[in-house]
Amino acid sequence: MGYGKVLQGEMVQTGSLKRQPQRGKAVFPKQKADGRSGCLNGGDTVKSRFFSESPMQPVTLFTLFLLGFFSGTHCIGMCGGLSTAFALQLPPHIRRVWLIILMNLGRLASYTLIGALMGALSQMGSFLGHTHTLQLALFVFANLLLLFTGLYLAGVLALAAKIEGIGRPLWRRLQPLLNRLLPIRSVPACFGVGMLWGWLPCGLVYNASLYALASGSAAKGALYLLAFGLGTLPNLLAAGLFATQLRRFLQQRGVRLAAGLAVSAWAAYQIVRLLPVSLG
Repeated sequence: MGYGKVLQGEMVQTGSLKRQPQRGKAVFPKQKADGRSGCLNGGDTVKSRFFSESPMQPVTLFTLFLLGFFSGTHCIGMCGGLSTAFALQLPPHIRRVWLIILMNLGRLASYTLIGALMGALSQMGSFLGHTHTLQLALFVFANLLLLFTGLYLAGVLALAAKIEGIGRPLWRRLQPLLNRLLPIRSVPACFGVGMLWGWLPCGLVYNASLYALASGSAAKGALYLLAFGLGTLPNLLAAGLFATQLRRFLQQRGVRLAAGLAVSAWAAYQIVRLLPVSLG
């Protein structure tokens, strides 16, 4: 009989210890990735815990969905007219409802692609694996821009509208592709027009892209822009079907003010949440 069996037998007989480690398995104190017993590794700081636990999860997705939803006053004015104009050029064999659905699916596909590209860009930065300083800075800047965007939607301050000029050079290159698809002749062309529509210069999309750039992951970045796009969907689907009535409602001063201030209030709340981390 081996030593292990004898020892185990003695323990059973004496009853001195009821629970013992299994034979052949060594038990050591719990260790972190850096090999130091009971210690946090170098990268586990307040900032890293913040980014692993709170903002880059449901709160951010909800923020972006709200941004898309409350931006309906802006979207109807900027994109609602496009949807109506495309519908007027449809051939008889394509129903208007298919145009609206496919165009918006194409737009969501482009938003998701933009988010994935922004997330991949941050993922390629090796520094994101060691420090979250840049992520924190981008997240703060995104929320500051969101605050100004809300004021823009409310009609209080138009400063955020100036950032839409960032995407105009790219849009000038894409416009010839859009012109080739117009007037729309087929169902696939509806989807293609929607994809190009997703690259239309828009400060709200750029705002959402900053969150994707701070995500550190292509998958997360794609998810963030998809959440934003889904938020815009109810308004733009309704705009395609009830354009005149909805535009009249959303352009009311009280509606614009309430929607814009709601976005700004949420951004301010996010910034307040960031203060302990920024100062820590």
